[in-house]
Amino acid sequence: MIHLLALRELRSLFTMPSTWFILAALQFIFAWFFLNSLQAFLDIQPQLAQLANAPGVTTIIGAPLFNMVALLLMMLVPMFTMRLIAEERRNQTLSLLLSSPLSIRQIILGKFFGLMIFLSVMVASIPLMIYSLAVGTHLDSGLLLSNLLGLLLLIASYVALGLYISTLTTQPIIAAIGALAVLVGLWLADIAATAENSPWHLISPLHHFQSFSTGLLDSGDAVFFLLFTSVFLLLAMKRLSNNRIYG
Repeated sequence: MIHLLALRELRSLFTMPSTWFILAALQFIFAWFFLNSLQAFLDIQPQLAQLANAPGVTTIIGAPLFNMVALLLMMLVPMFTMRLIAEERRNQTLSLLLSSPLSIRQIILGKFFGLMIFLSVMVASIPLMIYSLAVGTHLDSGLLLSNLLGLLLLIASYVALGLYISTLTTQPIIAAIGALAVLVGLWLADIAATAENSPWHLISPLHHFQSFSTGLLDSGDAVFFLLFTSVFLLLAMKRLSNNRIYG
C-alpha cells in the first residue's frame, strides 16, 4: 500500500503545471552553474598543470555543483513538503485518508517515498552532467558517488522535517515558511558557531553533508541522517495518529 500512495503522490506532482516550471528552471540553473564551472576550470588549467598534486575536474566542478544543489534544495524542498499533509487538511480530504484502510505508517511513508522519488529524478541530471566529462578526462568516481549518497541522505532529512511541519498546520504556506525557517536557522547557526565541538554542528544537516562532499564516508554522519530522518517521520506519524484519534 505504501507504493500505491507513493505513486499517487508522484502523479499529483506531475499533473501540476508549477512542477514542470520548477523542473525546467532547476535544469537551467544546474546547467548554467555546470557550464560556468567548466569554463572556470578550463581557464585555470595552465596553472593547474604546473602543480604536482593539482585538484582534478571532479574536485573543482563536481563537488561544488553538489554543494550548490544542497543549498538550493534547502530552499526548494519546503515548497513541496508543505502540501503533503497541510493541503490535505485544508481541502478536507485528510479525514477521508485517515478513514481509509491505510495505517498511519503507510500514509507517512507513502508520502515520504513519493516525494523522495520525485526529488531523486529532479537531481538525476547532476551526475549525468558530470559524467559527460569522462569522455575527455578522468573522473574520481568515489568522490562523485560519495557526493550523490550524501545528497540523497540530505534530501531525505529535508523531506522528513518538512513533512512533520506539514502535519502541524492547515495552511501550506505556513508549513513551507516553518520548514524553511528551521532549515535555514540550523544552517546559519552552524555557520555562526566558531567552536569546533559546538552542538549546532551536531544537529545541522548541511554540516554533516560536508564530509560526503569531500569524499569521506563517515559512518557517524550517515547515522545522523538516518536518525534525523527517522525522528521526524516518527513525529509526523505521532501527530497524524492524534488527528485520527481526536479529529
